[in-house]
Amino acid sequence: MMDPPVAPRIEKKIEAFGDIRVDHYDWLKDKQNPEVIRYLEAENDYADFILKNTRKLQKKLYREMIGRIQETDMSVPVKHDDYFYYSRTEKGKQYSIYCRKKGSLDHKEEIYFDANTQAEHSDFYSLGLLSVSSNHQILAYAEDRNGSEVYTLRFKNLEKDSLYPEVIDSVAGGVWANDNKTFFYSTIDYTYRPWRVYRHVLGTPASEDVLVYEDPDMAYYVDVDRSKDRQYIFITSASKITTEVHYLKTSDPEKDFTLFAPREKGKEYSLEHRDGFFYILTNLNDQKNFIILRQPVSAPAFTQTVTVYEHNPEVKITGLDMFEDYLAVYKTGNARAMIDVYTFGDKEAHTISFPEETYTARGTGNPEYTSDVLRIYYTSLLTPETVYEYNMKTRELSLLKQKEVRGGWDRHDYTTDLLWVTARDGAKIPVSMLYPKGFKKDGTQPVFLYGYGAYGIAMTPYFSYARWSLVDRGFAYAVAHIRGGGAKGEYWYEDGKWLKKKNTFTDFIDVVEYLIQEGYTTPEKLAIGGGSAGGLLMGAVVNMRPDLFGVVVASVPFVDVLNTMSDPDLPLTVTEYDEWGNPGIETYYRYIKSYCPYTNVKAQDYPPMMITAGLNDPRVSYAEPAKWTAKLRALKTDHHPLILRTNMGAGHGGASGRYDAYKEIAEEYGFVLGIIKGE
Repeated sequence: MMDPPVAPRIEKKIEAFGDIRVDHYDWLKDKQNPEVIRYLEAENDYADFILKNTRKLQKKLYREMIGRIQETDMSVPVKHDDYFYYSRTEKGKQYSIYCRKKGSLDHKEEIYFDANTQAEHSDFYSLGLLSVSSNHQILAYAEDRNGSEVYTLRFKNLEKDSLYPEVIDSVAGGVWANDNKTFFYSTIDYTYRPWRVYRHVLGTPASEDVLVYEDPDMAYYVDVDRSKDRQYIFITSASKITTEVHYLKTSDPEKDFTLFAPREKGKEYSLEHRDGFFYILTNLNDQKNFIILRQPVSAPAFTQTVTVYEHNPEVKITGLDMFEDYLAVYKTGNARAMIDVYTFGDKEAHTISFPEETYTARGTGNPEYTSDVLRIYYTSLLTPETVYEYNMKTRELSLLKQKEVRGGWDRHDYTTDLLWVTARDGAKIPVSMLYPKGFKKDGTQPVFLYGYGAYGIAMTPYFSYARWSLVDRGFAYAVAHIRGGGAKGEYWYEDGKWLKKKNTFTDFIDVVEYLIQEGYTTPEKLAIGGGSAGGLLMGAVVNMRPDLFGVVVASVPFVDVLNTMSDPDLPLTVTEYDEWGNPGIETYYRYIKSYCPYTNVKAQDYPPMMITAGLNDPRVSYAEPAKWTAKLRALKTDHHPLILRTNMGAGHGGASGRYDAYKEIAEEYGFVLGIIKGE
C-alpha cells in the first residue's frame, strides 16, 4: 500500500465581521514555492497508484471512445464571399486543419492554418482567435501555449504565406475594420480581465498602437465585435448584470467610438445593425427574458423604439443572427435551445420544428448577410452533431451532415426522456435522461448524474462520443437542469444565485432523492459529476448529504468560494460579485460561508472522490482543488479513495488535443467504473 500525501498544516487566521477563520492550507496558493509543486506531484503519484488497477480498463475505454469517432473528417464548408471555408481532421493528429477553396468546392484546397504544425513543440495549444480580413488576404490568429488563456496575436499574409513582423501579447479578442489593414483588439490586465481596446495598423510596431477604450471598473469585461453587415464595430463593456456599448462605423476606423447608452446597473443590452437601424436585445424595463427593439441609428438611445420581439416569461432570448430579410432569434426554455425566424417583410415569426423533446439548436457558420438560408448546429443526448440548412423563405429544413458514430453504435438501442422533479419548495426541475434499452427501474442499475447550475448557462442536451462507454455498461446518464442555470430562463437563473444559491444544491439533492425513490438507482450505484461552478455544486452537496452518492468526480472545482471572493486582486473576483455576492458585505459573507465547500469540510464519511485541477488555470486556481483535497484528507473519517489529478501543463479545460482529452475522460470513467461496478 502507498500512503496518501499529507499536506503540512500552516495556520493562517482570517478575520471578518468579528468572525475568525483558520486556513491551514493557504500556503498552497504559491506555485513558485517548490514545496507546492512537490505536493501536487506527490498527489499525482498517489492518483497513479490508486488507479493502477484500472489501467487496462482505461486503455479499453480510450479505444472504445476513439473507435466511435471519424478520425479523418471534414466540416461542412461555409461560403463567405467568394470563398468556401472549412476545417478537417486527420487520423492521429490532435488538432484541426483550416482550409478554404476559392470560387468553387471543385477548386484546389488551400490550407491557410494548420494547428498541428503550430502546436508541434507545445504540450498544450489553443486558438483563441482565427479571423480573416474582409478581402480574405490577411489572417489574424491568437495562440495560448500553456492553458493560461493569455493569447499572443500574430498576422499572416495568406497570398504570400508569410508572417508580418508584429507580435502582440496578452490579447483577448479582436476584429477587422473594412480597410483590411486596421485591426481592433482587446487586452487583459493582471487579473486576466479584458479591459482595453487598441487600434493596430498592419505592418506597424505594436508600440504605436492607439488606445481607443479602457474600462477601469474591475467588474466589467471588454469585448470588441462587428455587426453582421460589416457596417459597425462594437465595443461592449459588460458585468454579469450590466452592459454598455460604444460603436464606430467600420469605414471610419480612425474616428472615435460613440457611446450608445451609459451603463445603468441591472440593464443589459447588445446591438446589431440593419438598414440604418440598431436592433437592441435588452432586458429594459424589467423584461428579464429579454426583448428585441429597433430604433434609428441617429436617434438617442432607447428613443423612437419599435418592439420587434416581445418578452416571454417562460423562454429567454439568448442571442440573434441578423440577415438582410430575416432575423434568427435564439431562445432557451424547458431544457431546450430553440430557434425562431422573424421575417422583416411581413413582420411575422415562426419556430423551427425539430423531432425530439429535448435538444440543442443554434446558428453556426452564417457569415453571409444577404443569405436566405440559416445554417444550424443541432444535437441531443441521442443525436450526434448535425448540421442543417434552413431556408427561411420556403421553411424547408435540409440535412447537410450528421457526424458518423462508428463501432457498431445504433441509436435504436437507447432511449431518452425528460423528467420533471418537484423540488422541496414546489419548483419543477427538468432532468434530461439517456438510457440503454431495457433499463430497469428496480434499484439495480447505475446512474451518472451531471450538474452545473450557475451563470444562467442552460446546459441543454448534447451528444458525447465518450458517454456511451458508461451507457453500454448499463448506466443511465442524466443532466439535472437545476436553478442557477438557464434551462428555464432568467427567472430560473436568478432563483439560484446570490442569497438564493442554496436552491442549486437542494435542487440537485431533490433530483437524487427522486431517482432513488423511483427505483432508477441506489446511493451505492450513483455517480455524480460537475466541473468549475459545477465542481462547487459537487463540493456543496457532498458536504450536505455524503450518504447519497457512490462516487464523485469534481473537475477544476470552484470550492474555496469565501477566500477567493474575499480577494479582489484574484482573477475574476470582482466581476463575480454579481454571481455570488460580495463577502465584503456581511450578509453575503455569512451566506457564502454557510455553503462554501472548502470552509464546510467536516469530520464525517465522504464517498470516493476524484478531483482534477490545471496548474495554469486562470479561472479556478489549481490551489482550490489542492486545498480542498488536503482538508478532506485531514478530516474525513472513511477509508474511501480520494485522489487529486493536476494537469501540470494545462488550464481550465484540461488537455487541449482531442486524443489527450479522451485519455483524461477514460481515466475519470475508469475511476467511476472501478468504484460502481468493480471493473
